[in-house]
Amino acid sequence: MKYAFLVGDGMGDYPLPELGGKTPLGAAATPNMDLIASCRLGSLQTIPEGMDPGSDVANLSLLGYDPRKYHTGRSPFEAASMGVDLAPGEAAFRMNLVTLDIQSEDHILMVSHSAGDLTTEEGTALVEAIASSIEVPGGRFFPGVAYRHLMTWRDGPLNVKTLPPHDYLDRNIASYLLMEGSNPVPKLIRRSWDILKNHPVNRQRKKQGLNEANSIWLWGQGTAPELPRFKSLYGISGGVISAVDLIKGIGAYAGLESIHVPGATGYLDTNYIGKGESAIDALKKLDFIFVHVEAPDEASHNGRVDEKMHAIESFDRDVVGTVLKGLSGTGDFKIMVATDHYTPISKRTHSTEPPPLAWASGPELEKTAGGKGFNEKDAAESALFFENGCKMMKAFITD
Repeated sequence: MKYAFLVGDGMGDYPLPELGGKTPLGAAATPNMDLIASCRLGSLQTIPEGMDPGSDVANLSLLGYDPRKYHTGRSPFEAASMGVDLAPGEAAFRMNLVTLDIQSEDHILMVSHSAGDLTTEEGTALVEAIASSIEVPGGRFFPGVAYRHLMTWRDGPLNVKTLPPHDYLDRNIASYLLMEGSNPVPKLIRRSWDILKNHPVNRQRKKQGLNEANSIWLWGQGTAPELPRFKSLYGISGGVISAVDLIKGIGAYAGLESIHVPGATGYLDTNYIGKGESAIDALKKLDFIFVHVEAPDEASHNGRVDEKMHAIESFDRDVVGTVLKGLSGTGDFKIMVATDHYTPISKRTHSTEPPPLAWASGPELEKTAGGKGFNEKDAAESALFFENGCKMMKAFITD
């Protein structure tokens, strides 16, 4: 038996007036996800009560790990993906490159959690400038992908307040940045401003009318977690396909093979078809593949309905469709489509509602007459619901 698990990050949303009262999933052309939904459709609670609706928590749930037991923070997973080993007690921090509008000392807006369409080359150059200019005892800076980077901090502050930047878009965060006292993070963020302001990368971006990456942003701190291997839980080998360090890092801790896809960017311009084709190739040697596509979530954070529709339709056509075609006629298989959490365009951040999921086996797909749509409304009306989202994986593998 082969298992394909395909995730469109942040696809869940609310009805929108510009879509005639439909959600992006309800309005988009998604024939492949609809086909799977006609066999088995439901929803699952990926975010346990009291936990933040982050992709770290949600994707742990999707992969069958209880976040209440295994979650120690987002950044240790990203460190693992980057090959950075954490010593006991060493803290990892996610380090975004962001765009701030510093209007005055008491009025500082979070314009973009990602500095717009920052390239990996630009991000690397900026992080290298930070690393060579800012000395933090026990601290190290590591370039990642696009705007997503890493800081590790030996004996660093684990229990201080940090803010996920995508939760504060267009909001005044001056009171946080001007904090003094026992939290060293805001002061460290402020130290980056003079370094980044006149960097050649930002001078060029300003000439082009692009967002300047004029600040670092530290958040999501944690220490190394201990996850049981996926194979020890389910008895099957597996791999993960994602451009996002967080997802690759969860896979690394779970013992899943990370599969590189050229042109996979973690953004709207990602190589959708390449991800689908790589999933089929991976299943020739592995039993299970987890394919993650970040683009719908990025579109939601951008507040762009058109981008989200495009990302969802590309995911359906080029990832789900490619995998369905590749698996057809190959023997026993199951295919899952899911989203990890809602990212409503109206909020431009994550929320905790149970997102939809659908799965089917090869024989079920051959017999289905259709009828269901892969969308929030149909999923909520289905009897299939996993109150503890982490229990869904066992049902998918064994039922």
